[in-house]
Amino acid sequence: MTSTYSDSYQHLLELLLDARKSAELTQEQLAKRLGKPQSFVSKYERGERRLDVIELLQVCKQVGIDPHSIIQALEQSSLPAR
Repeated sequence: MTSTYSDSYQHLLELLLDARKSAELTQEQLAKRLGKPQSFVSKYERGERRLDVIELLQVCKQVGIDPHSIIQALEQSSLPAR
């Protein structure tokens, strides 16, 4: 499946997946914390569903990461090479 999302959005999804795995949570466990079905986590991790800002903040809270660190990582990856 090819994605219509930008490289930056794909990087965001990678960061969120890594954060979930670092927190040693399954998709099912994270979904339960979010009050959502497991398919919600699966779909956003695969890029089939976009997260809005509120959802992003909720995911960050439930996996125990600071949303600012995600934004900083995205900014760093999008800086032009010097």
